[in-house]
Amino acid sequence: MKSTITLTDSEAVNLFINGESQGLEVLISRYKSKIYTSIFMLVKDEYLAEDIFQDSFIKIIENLRSGKYNEENKFIQWAMRIAHNLCMDHFRKTKSAPVIKNSDDHDIFEVLPFEELNAEQKIMKVQTNKEVMEIVSLLPKDQQEIIILRHFADLKFKEIAELLKCSVNTALGRMRYALVNLRRMAEERQIAV
Repeated sequence: MKSTITLTDSEAVNLFINGESQGLEVLISRYKSKIYTSIFMLVKDEYLAEDIFQDSFIKIIENLRSGKYNEENKFIQWAMRIAHNLCMDHFRKTKSAPVIKNSDDHDIFEVLPFEELNAEQKIMKVQTNKEVMEIVSLLPKDQQEIIILRHFADLKFKEIAELLKCSVNTALGRMRYALVNLRRMAEERQIAV
């Protein structure tokens, strides 16, 4: 048997389907940060993000066990779609839209792995991250969502288009407008990005 580190997503899924819990452990350890970060960026609440993250994996497990997964080598896109849909379900239930806002209670960048920095570099990075998140929060909702899915979830534009049920050109256009707006706002605030 291969080392769990070298398993492909498809092999890990098949392991889990065949009753080996290690397969699911591989997938969770491989993608938990990416999925959780994307959820948190949308809902802006640590406890709600944890609940939706857990619900996402419960739904993933149920779908895998019932044989509903058939997207070879596309596990992360499939899992991200489940997580995104659960976030949208939450917003539909609460009649609120996802809004990115600066919050002293939460720092999204704490869940992302960064290289080792000295104290001064850490302070500068935290300050820059806060400033960038402030200007991202000023973008229209559709542009915020594209930034989150592309840069925090690391999805490709084709995957984003499928997830948001729009064309690739629409997704690219939203990203273009988002980047233009971010650059303009960063220059206005004299933020070095």
